[in-house]
Amino acid sequence: MSTPGVAWRSALRIVWVTFRFRLDRIPKELGLPLARLPWAARALLTLMACIPAGRTPGPERLRRAIEALGPIFVKFGQLLSSRPDLLTPAYATSLKRLQDRVTPFGEAAARTTLEAALGGPLEDHFATFEAAPLASASIAQVHGAELPNGERVVVKLRRPGIEDVIVDDLALLRQLARALARAWPEARRLRPEEVVEDYAHTILGELDFLAEAANTSQLRRNFRASPLLYVPKVHWPLCRENVLILERIYATPIGDLDALRAAGTDFKVLADRGVETFFTQVFEDNFFHADMHPGNIFVDLTDPKNPSYIAIDCAIIGTLTDADQTYLARNLLAFFNQDYAEVARLHVASGWVPAHTDVDAFEAVIREVCEPLFAQPLAEISFGHFLLTLFDTARAFDMTVQPQLVLLQKTLLNIEGLGRQLYPELDLWQTAKPFMERWLARQLNPLNRVRLHLEPLLAAAQSLPGLPAREAARDETIRNLETRLAALQAQPPRTASRPLGAAVLLSLGVGLTAGLSPALLGPLALLAGGLLLVLPRRHP
Repeated sequence: MSTPGVAWRSALRIVWVTFRFRLDRIPKELGLPLARLPWAARALLTLMACIPAGRTPGPERLRRAIEALGPIFVKFGQLLSSRPDLLTPAYATSLKRLQDRVTPFGEAAARTTLEAALGGPLEDHFATFEAAPLASASIAQVHGAELPNGERVVVKLRRPGIEDVIVDDLALLRQLARALARAWPEARRLRPEEVVEDYAHTILGELDFLAEAANTSQLRRNFRASPLLYVPKVHWPLCRENVLILERIYATPIGDLDALRAAGTDFKVLADRGVETFFTQVFEDNFFHADMHPGNIFVDLTDPKNPSYIAIDCAIIGTLTDADQTYLARNLLAFFNQDYAEVARLHVASGWVPAHTDVDAFEAVIREVCEPLFAQPLAEISFGHFLLTLFDTARAFDMTVQPQLVLLQKTLLNIEGLGRQLYPELDLWQTAKPFMERWLARQLNPLNRVRLHLEPLLAAAQSLPGLPAREAARDETIRNLETRLAALQAQPPRTASRPLGAAVLLSLGVGLTAGLSPALLGPLALLAGGLLLVLPRRHP
């Protein structure tokens, strides 16, 4: 856990970057209402107006400021770059450079990092190694290389010292979240501290390249027989916590629209397949790539009329519970069918709004928001904006942010923004609805529901053959602990710690051998200790 001083160091860095790049001018250029900012922020912007701005354009200043602020802010800039509908074209174009062209670290640092991780000179592991990086992002950069057997690979290296930067930024975010929760009652509904912790878990997970390698292997296995998506294979022998070795792929970046047009790509097929790929990951596999910005997606143009995707950078992966999956599918279909009563009921049943909510009143509000939107052609409605509008409206009913769904919401926004860039007429609704109907029909099939209920019983039955051995081991453990307990009680009772310690030891041993959840062991030990402390003891 970081100290408050670390968080304030990050806060001062933000103020310095804001001054350095004259970010006070950017809200005006984007047409943002400054009157809604807190008075302290408005005072800071007024003070900055006295500093010369130079001639660097606003889009370039914003991109360089985000780079200077570090990986957490770069991730946010990457999201904005895929949503040109939220920014002017100039700003969106500039922020696209954050996807794979962040300023790289030098060749010497790259070589030192790699040799330290592999425990020897590069020449012992690679036939060739390209000093100039192929791409550079917020947490790592990628180099081309060739293995001794001639296989072409890419080498992903973690930025030196990036862990300290991320810890500093997270410390600041945690303090801001706590301050918001204390000072602004409306923020409690958004559960900012939970959201920050969820994001911290995600971004800290990105630092472990062995976890990313495992995610990559799993995603590759999920789509091994599918024409929708290809995932490079992992070269496991050289992978380390800060080094990842993957098969090198040769394809067209999804953001290179000119190259895609020149090849005669069928953009409608490509956009529709992107939506299908997303829903397949979320509902069929329950294992979805949650960082699908354009820098991580390539297109295989072997057959331009039948293009397919290639995905890299599987550090951020999302999963959902069975309940979340079913709720989402039913909720989406209710929206598609304009069944506002079902939407309201599902929000209450899922816990998104409190159980005491007036369902009829909530339904009326949802209808009021949705009907004007559905008066437009579905293809013209932004699904992401629609959900955000609905969430904003539901605040009156104490609707809470669900941290476990933040990754899914972010990924859906990315997918829709990317799809609209490829094919502006993309009708995400039409593409998604049949998929949801088929998936939900399978889930609600009586035979499938019986199978779901039988699986725990089958798992329990499979464990029965080993039950006698576990029982014998448990009995042996209990006899040993009872012997130890008797020996302790036979000694003079100098303090209460002896019987308490023995009780804890006995209860933990019984709990572990009985297979109890670790969450139950603590209360069990305290209960046993309490009983021994209050019961009369015999003294020799």
